[in-house]
Amino acid sequence: MSDTTRDGAVALSKPPSADDGLSAAELAAKYGLTVSGARPGLLEYIRQLRGRRHFIMAFSRAKLTAQYSQAKLGQLWQVATPLLNAAVYFLIFGLILGTKKGMTQDVFIPFLVTGVFVFTFTQSSVMAGVRAISGNLGLVRALHFPRASLPISFSLQQLQQLLYSMIVLVAVTVAFGSYPRLSWLLVVPALAMQFFFNTGLALVMARLGAKTPDLAQLMPFVMRTWMYASGVMFSIPVMLASKPAWIGDVLQYNPAAIYMDLIRFAMIDGYGSENLPSHVWAVGLAWSVLVGIVGFVYFWKAEERYGRG
Repeated sequence: MSDTTRDGAVALSKPPSADDGLSAAELAAKYGLTVSGARPGLLEYIRQLRGRRHFIMAFSRAKLTAQYSQAKLGQLWQVATPLLNAAVYFLIFGLILGTKKGMTQDVFIPFLVTGVFVFTFTQSSVMAGVRAISGNLGLVRALHFPRASLPISFSLQQLQQLLYSMIVLVAVTVAFGSYPRLSWLLVVPALAMQFFFNTGLALVMARLGAKTPDLAQLMPFVMRTWMYASGVMFSIPVMLASKPAWIGDVLQYNPAAIYMDLIRFAMIDGYGSENLPSHVWAVGLAWSVLVGIVGFVYFWKAEERYGRG
């Protein structure tokens, strides 16, 4: 096409583009453009997470090391903190309130220490999950990586801390007459199930906490209520013997109580199967798989929104 200018010269005009009239979405589709930071497919997301496994491990170890770096006792606080909590609960609930009904002293003290250590594993994973995104916005906004790496690494950090605490738990258990036996091997699958449950719950809380940072202020009250309802300091069947049966069933089948009871059964000689609800291993596995999968998918669904706004 051409036009004649005022001085008689011929000027060529730009031919119409084939892209004229196309919307932004149509242009992106035509040239194969994608949204920056878009959520990948679920299988691709899992593959990306696997590729970041070294980062997840290193990040969890770094967080664990830094947690008590300013304290003079350093990493000793990893076992001292839950042990001091157990001592306080024994003073209040064991000696003053007498919640050891149905148990001898040799059973109640390992029972209480196990409950405190195992519940602290879940509690710490949830609290770390709430802040996993909102507390690391600089990292989230600066680097491109699967955001699920953060809550998973925090759960892994809490697992490592529990393993340090298990040294003290073994010492307490042996000191009160429960010596190593084959049943102690059951601790491994019990902790594995609890880890997957904790990770799924941490992923749920990470997404909720990313949207509502104030959730971190509410969760300590929620976790404290959950602890008191899970039989950390008392035997649920004994203490609720006079209550309607459904109340005891609800409390015994809650996941925190399930995982505590599995480890108590494995390690404490005087804590037999009569203290466990029916099908306890199946229930523990169901909680682990259900919460682990649902939590992961729920977190992945909002992948592209983390760190925005």
